Amino acid sequence: MTTITLTRTQRRAADMRRNLIEIAEELLIEGGAAAVSADEVAKRADVSLQTVYNRVGGKPALLVAIAERAMEENRRYVDRAYDGKGTPMERASRICEAYVGFAFERPYQFRILANPPEEPEAIARIGAMAHEQVAHLTAIIRDGIEGGWANPNLEPESAAYATWSMMNGVLSLALRDDALKPASISRESLVKAALVIMGSGTNISVASPVG
Repeated sequence: MTTITLTRTQRRAADMRRNLIEIAEELLIEGGAAAVSADEVAKRADVSLQTVYNRVGGKPALLVAIAERAMEENRRYVDRAYDGKGTPMERASRICEAYVGFAFERPYQFRILANPPEEPEAIARIGAMAHEQVAHLTAIIRDGIEGGWANPNLEPESAAYATWSMMNGVLSLALRDDALKPASISRESLVKAALVIMGSGTNISVASPVG
């Protein structure tokens, strides 16, 4: 395998780009897409506006770069779970564990994927990744139906998208620390309850990854 060695100049350029994207992500977290601008990124990074344009681009490019960064984090968690073998229950449990782990350990990146910035290219890229991942879940549900593990009345693709969207909603609530989530309910118990409810509908019981 060929190893590509970057020059010092290339390393500095890559480091600068990474730093600018991190700053843009901080702005998105603080104030939503409206807060992200090349001007503000340049100001916080203490660099010229042209540097931001040269290394990343304007606002649309910044939002796309933020989305790509979140997608990379997500793939580190879930890709191996999708590649594993086993019964539909075992495969679904691995995927659930990976996705919940991603949300709990990388909450800001999860929120970006669950509620993408209003930038068409960012939404398109996140959507493509979501469709790819939900296709794996669709296959698991289809295998579960064929093997007698899952409710035969389910349409696999619809069930997979419903499960994915419900998990996004549950995890979004679990990550809140305001009045929308009562202090008496832990994020772990919320996820566990949701999995029991979803499992009763699909007949695929998923082991809770949070105890």
